[in-house]
Amino acid sequence: MTTEHHTANDNRVFWGCFIALIATGFGFIARMFLINTWAAEFGLDPAQAGRLAGIGIWPFAVSIILFSLFIDRIGYKVAMLVAFIGHITWAIMGVSAYFISKGGNPDLGFQLVFWGSLILALGNGSVEAFINPVVATMFSKEKTKWLNILHAAWPGGLVLAGLIAIFIDHVPWSIKVGLIALPALAYFFMLIGSTFPKNERETAGVSYRDMLREFGVFGAVVVSFLMTLQLMNFFPEVSKNIFIALGVILVVAFGAYTQRLGRGLLFFLILIMIPLATTEIGTDGWITGIMEGVVKFHPGWVLVYTSAIMCVLRFFAGPIVHKLSPLGLLCLSSLLAIFGLTWLSGASGVMMIFAAATLYALGKTFFWPTMLGVVSEQTPKGGALTLNAVSGIGMLAVGTLGFPYIGVLQTQEQQKALASSTEIVETLPALVEDGKFTAVTDKKIYEILEYQAIDDDTVAETIAKLPEQDQEKATTLVNDTKGHSNQKALGKMAVFPGIMLACYIILVLFFKSKGGYKPVDLAASDELDAASEY
Repeated sequence: MTTEHHTANDNRVFWGCFIALIATGFGFIARMFLINTWAAEFGLDPAQAGRLAGIGIWPFAVSIILFSLFIDRIGYKVAMLVAFIGHITWAIMGVSAYFISKGGNPDLGFQLVFWGSLILALGNGSVEAFINPVVATMFSKEKTKWLNILHAAWPGGLVLAGLIAIFIDHVPWSIKVGLIALPALAYFFMLIGSTFPKNERETAGVSYRDMLREFGVFGAVVVSFLMTLQLMNFFPEVSKNIFIALGVILVVAFGAYTQRLGRGLLFFLILIMIPLATTEIGTDGWITGIMEGVVKFHPGWVLVYTSAIMCVLRFFAGPIVHKLSPLGLLCLSSLLAIFGLTWLSGASGVMMIFAAATLYALGKTFFWPTMLGVVSEQTPKGGALTLNAVSGIGMLAVGTLGFPYIGVLQTQEQQKALASSTEIVETLPALVEDGKFTAVTDKKIYEILEYQAIDDDTVAETIAKLPEQDQEKATTLVNDTKGHSNQKALGKMAVFPGIMLACYIILVLFFKSKGGYKPVDLAASDELDAASEY
């Protein structure tokens, strides 16, 4: 740490924030390792499993954005306490769900997992609501560097929890869920007696309304749209027009108070976070399940391996950012992610899979913290709100749309594989017609994501008509064909870093026209006035 921040209290606060983010990694990876287990136990199709994955993600946005609106007034410690309560509550509900489900009530077990995941996500959002502005404030001259170091804790948590989960693979899943209590207790005792810094925006005398004006109507529209989709899905018995009306009212009220559309640059960065979050968090969430039908080893090793690379590299972000600039680093990262995902979608054999995973890991390493650094450096007047809202919108987007969409990509690949399999056509000819798999049913997620899922009941009924000695072989054939096809969905996901690359190139050209990329100094009024023009 730099000399001006090298106090015992600041050290304790930074590493307490670091461990808090590790706890979110524990919660995330435990759930992602268990998605297939829960899908089998609770009878979920890939898109429904994606919805269960998503409920542990999108509520993150609710707590991080709401806390960002008031955290300067209620204090960072309150957000820390809410995060701790959320983590411990999830541990209790998740462990209870296991015993209730195994005790003969899987419906109640699923409800505990589902709603407990929501509480976990709220706790995770509360973590980021305080750690990002705290670190950005303590290291205001090197925000991108220290935010990258801070966010090494996320993959660090994935590695630690992933290794534990792999080595205790055969223990009841309740133990894997309950592991989050360990880092949660650690950060609680580290931070409960610490003194948190005052926010950079407040210190500079920027008003609360000016903070909201940075976000503006543009940002409110994005949040309102994504939240409206989520509420319509959660409360299907309520007219969707009510939620649409509430969303419109929110935007109008925000606009009336701020009287600003918001920074155009910030709006563009917000839009980039949608494919960014899907590329990193969405892929990480699905990678274990996707690789399960492809590899002979524990599929979780792929996520642990890529997370280990991320953890190490983020500690060395400072020299890399200095050499390439934040936007140059993001361009390179996008390019690497495109090639990594494309290669990983067709890689076979241990060496090729891990080589492709290495390339993908190099690509995704700097996405999230470097974007936070760019937002913090370019919109410092936005304080905690703009910094955290970008994270919140990213998580909201991937939880609401990203996770289910990746599930849809998988079920599409499964249908293609089944329809093109000579063995399936010969064994189950009734399920394939004109080169298409016919045992499908129409479904819809969040009112806008329509798809066709494999109708497992129809498949089972067709298999049951075969001679008894052929039924087990046919079932294995169908399951193996589906499992091996999921990997191809990764290739289609390369479109997301492709969109990001195009956007970052636009930003590079934009800043070049302004004389080059440089952080906005909150204390320099002329820089703030110039930045406010875009």
